[in-house]
Amino acid sequence: MTGVLQGVKVLIVEDEYLVASLIEDMLLFAGCVVCGPVPRLAQALDAANTEACDVAVLDINLAGQWSYPVAEALSRRNVPFVFVTGYGSNAMPAEFADRPRVHKPFKMNELLAVLSSMVSGSGGAS
Repeated sequence: MTGVLQGVKVLIVEDEYLVASLIEDMLLFAGCVVCGPVPRLAQALDAANTEACDVAVLDINLAGQWSYPVAEALSRRNVPFVFVTGYGSNAMPAEFADRPRVHKPFKMNELLAVLSSMVSGSGGAS
């Protein structure tokens, strides 16, 4: 599963330091190239609009601000992303209801499986 992620550039948008570090370690272990972690909305928007990334991992809540503008920017650039969140599906706006989600707390294989399916083009909604 992780072979498909070798060399994939992943943007991490997460404001909780320990969670961001955990995700970064998981992705590096899988052979990804990590961009970030980016902890704040303004920085995340800048990265979403300028970074050359293959896929992104987005926390929904960044220090009290929704990350949906980041998701919109990534969508405009056709960059696939997964939401990593403790929120239920009822917190999702309709335009993102079908996007893949990994629920906190999660295991490494859950996140890597979703990213692998996104990169290989086979979906990955959870």
